[in-house]
Amino acid sequence: MDPCILVIFGGTGDLTRRKLYPALCNLYREGLLPEGFAVVSVGRRDLSSEQVRETVMDSINEFSRQPCSCNLEELEQSFLNRFHYYKLDFADSTGYGHLKDFLEELDQEYNTAGNRVFFLAVAPEYFSEISNDLHNHNMVINNGSWQRVVIEKPFGQDLDSALVLNAELRKTFGEQNIYRIDHYLGKEMAQSIMVMRFANAFFEPIWNNKYIDHVQISICETDGIGTRGGYYEQSGALRDMVQNHMMQLLTLVAMEPPVDLSTEAIRDEKVKVLRSLSVKREDVVRGQYGEGIVDGQRLKAYRDEDKVAPDSNMETFAALKVFIENFRWAQVPFYLRTGKRLPHKYAEILIKFKKIPGVLYFKDSSLNPNILTIRVQPDEGIFLKFNTKNPGPGQTIIPVSMDFYQHEIDGFNSPEAYERLLHDVMRGDSTLFTRWDEVEYSWRFVDQIERWWHTSNEPIPIYASGTWGPKEADLLMKNDGREWFGPTKS
Repeated sequence: MDPCILVIFGGTGDLTRRKLYPALCNLYREGLLPEGFAVVSVGRRDLSSEQVRETVMDSINEFSRQPCSCNLEELEQSFLNRFHYYKLDFADSTGYGHLKDFLEELDQEYNTAGNRVFFLAVAPEYFSEISNDLHNHNMVINNGSWQRVVIEKPFGQDLDSALVLNAELRKTFGEQNIYRIDHYLGKEMAQSIMVMRFANAFFEPIWNNKYIDHVQISICETDGIGTRGGYYEQSGALRDMVQNHMMQLLTLVAMEPPVDLSTEAIRDEKVKVLRSLSVKREDVVRGQYGEGIVDGQRLKAYRDEDKVAPDSNMETFAALKVFIENFRWAQVPFYLRTGKRLPHKYAEILIKFKKIPGVLYFKDSSLNPNILTIRVQPDEGIFLKFNTKNPGPGQTIIPVSMDFYQHEIDGFNSPEAYERLLHDVMRGDSTLFTRWDEVEYSWRFVDQIERWWHTSNEPIPIYASGTWGPKEADLLMKNDGREWFGPTKS
């Protein structure tokens, strides 16, 4: 792996403290960082590099999957001394010239040869500004060295804004050096979907409309919006979750086998899925959480949250039925559901198989369907439900399950998503990052639904906190003779 400097804009922010610092420490423990490596945290506060190193240590102990058992002195020479702080007002163009000088000094110290990863852990309104200033100060040259930029979601607020943002970034960085993060793609079970499908002879032959009745993808959260009222009023569940996380999981489930395992071959197949999506206006449901009592505690309504308009129509819940218009998936509905203040926090993909012909055992209408579930979080795993004979006399049939829990592998502690993603950026592997046309087609799909809601005169349905969303979401399934499945239990 090439040596490099990781430059984190927003180095004093919550994402850096909770995710990036612990991820870097775990990569270091596993020997996955280049020998020539340094981190520069860029922020607007008056801090010293020593203070940042103390923050790194605190964040490791609080948020890492492997809390550090050693003290500050033990880590100082080998790891913590590689962290530096640089104070910069992102809107101060002149400050970037001094930052350039600072990075070049570190190049000499760490032999990083001008290779950079610019991680923009900042509000989206700074993306273009930072990118332009990096360009204006000749900090992105890609001549004898490489410079890459990592962009957190949201990538725009709609297609028009995404087009503008992409054009701004492309002034400085080529598409091959733009890494648009969707952290769900860094999760272990999301990465396992393709392996499960294409490395097992008994899955791929039945992965089609002949055998599959429908697919459910659920990303459910128990929390409300917390302190993110200002952001959420501009986003909502559709933009915050469906446009990125849910679309990415959908493409992994539905894509055709790629011609090989190269980055572009995989991305090409994902884009084909997004281009094939169709949805009807009557098949989309929105909702907003109201008051509710959970575990004896009264929870406030969304409209009572900080920085939320008292008459807000922003959705905190979205459910939709979509189809993929190709030969593999013709007439197979994909049901997507996401929301806040729901009864359980989990993310999983559920594939329900069709019933076999109504003869022999299927004369018994009480038989359970065959179901395959891919649990993305928490307790990542794969669960297969099938029917078998109950031991003993008689012919009673019972459902049983085979399950695989990722964490039950002896000695294995599943890496956090940002560990894999940071490592891939430094290696120059963009397979788990979204290409521009993926962003474009997902926005085209979501914008259509946003227009329907924007022109609707109907009040947004309110659901009580701690429930499974508005009744309209249940009707979306019941009208098709189906039902939502809750979190899978082995």
